[in-house]
Amino acid sequence: MITMNEAQIMVMYGMKDAVRDVADVLHSLAAGKVENPPRTVIEFPGQDASILYMPCADLTEGIATNKTVSIFPRNPKTNGMPTTQGVILVTDATDGRHLALLNASYLTRLRTGAMSALATDRLARPNASVLCAIGTGGMAYEQVLGVLEVRSIKEILLVNPTESKAVAFAERLRTEGRVGEEVQIEVVKDVDSAVRRADIINCATRSATPVFSGEAVQPGTHVNGVGSYLPHMQEVDETFIFNCSKIVVDDLHGVKEEAGELIHAAEQTDWSFDDVHGELVDLVTGQIKGRIHEEEITFFKCVGAAYFDLAVAKGVYLKAEKEGHGARVDI
Repeated sequence: MITMNEAQIMVMYGMKDAVRDVADVLHSLAAGKVENPPRTVIEFPGQDASILYMPCADLTEGIATNKTVSIFPRNPKTNGMPTTQGVILVTDATDGRHLALLNASYLTRLRTGAMSALATDRLARPNASVLCAIGTGGMAYEQVLGVLEVRSIKEILLVNPTESKAVAFAERLRTEGRVGEEVQIEVVKDVDSAVRRADIINCATRSATPVFSGEAVQPGTHVNGVGSYLPHMQEVDETFIFNCSKIVVDDLHGVKEEAGELIHAAEQTDWSFDDVHGELVDLVTGQIKGRIHEEEITFFKCVGAAYFDLAVAKGVYLKAEKEGHGARVDI
């Protein structure tokens, strides 16, 4: 069995790899070659936390994965541990051998960024150049990297309740060489002013209330919403939802159970899940159209699904096996 920690994976597997592998799995999903059982979520209200168990299998290549991810948002303040921790077990579905045990924290962030990259590439205006990132926590960095993979961004606007975290986020983008000096990075205090200036908006928060006013979103804007994943969470308001020309979701079953803003709109207004334009798999495989008009407001809503984790875990395992990455252990 191959074992790999986060640092080992980060060295050999990046956003370009993830975008390719997620797209490939979506094509397999469309062809009926992916088995994706419902995931199990155990909530721990006392800690405002949850643990997710997410199995999946690629029937063509005979590889199965099971991700266990824990989300404990109080960790950074109480014990210095990260909010999100996880592992992915990779199994040979032809003989049952366990092939790899991979740290899943980075891969979860990376596959989510890749999903937003695929959606942004098809829903954002081709000339979109101003990105607004609302929330600069754990999920936000790879969200920015995903957008940078598919659009030539000239300006990045960062919004976070704790301004120092936004400043540190900007410094990380610079010091890790993700953006050059030609890209302007600005920390903005007023979220709606940043939203009005943006062509693309990334929301990566765990907010229970909308993080910006839907009225501030300008025609032609694309929004990625990846932070809220439980029914009580809402990153966007009803005004924004009703102003959207197209809403694309990562997994319709998942968002019906977990996307708080859409659940709220379906329960409290005449908006319906029937109004969803389609799933990411439909967008990537060309079953539905992306942006058609310059003025369209588009929204990609993501709560996560096991086949996205399958995509990157399989990609890491195959690359590690080919190139000799990771440690080999007998279990």
